[in-house]
Amino acid sequence: MPDPDLSTISTTDAPGQQEPAATDTLLTVESLSQECARLERERTEINDRYLRLAAEFDNFRKRSDREKSEAIEYGSSDALKAMISILDDFERALKVECADAEFARGTQLIYQRMSEALTKLGLEPIAAEGQPFDPNLHYAIDRIEDPNIEIDTVAAEHQRGYTFKGRLLRPAMVRVAVKG
Repeated sequence: MPDPDLSTISTTDAPGQQEPAATDTLLTVESLSQECARLERERTEINDRYLRLAAEFDNFRKRSDREKSEAIEYGSSDALKAMISILDDFERALKVECADAEFARGTQLIYQRMSEALTKLGLEPIAAEGQPFDPNLHYAIDRIEDPNIEIDTVAAEHQRGYTFKGRLLRPAMVRVAVKG
């Protein structure tokens, strides 16, 4: 008589019941699939955090590079602000009559050279007189009634304004024409 196949022998008394080993196997498979799903969610969360941190770091690096290049490019703006007041003094001195023609000529030459040097560095005067009033470039100190000048036009410039490499360094102080 041949040996019976032990895998087909049931140890259960009632039909339809599973063997204890099969139940344990199903529980193990189910717990492993739950663990796998949990680990997959955790991996997705970690990957998402990693991608966000990488993007934040990349943005930080770009911002730092931009700020550093701006600091290098516009770092001399404070020195130029100090030089503007000297340029203003030269302009006022040139408006005053001087008895000594050589002194006036020397003052004019110094003003020209200083103005040229500041222009080479990126300092540009703001056009004001006769231009439409722009609150981003002009600082209104007075309003005057003049029928010969269009409304909201700069009638007179009290102090010249400047930009440095396209950025406003000092607004022009102006008088603006209003309706009379």
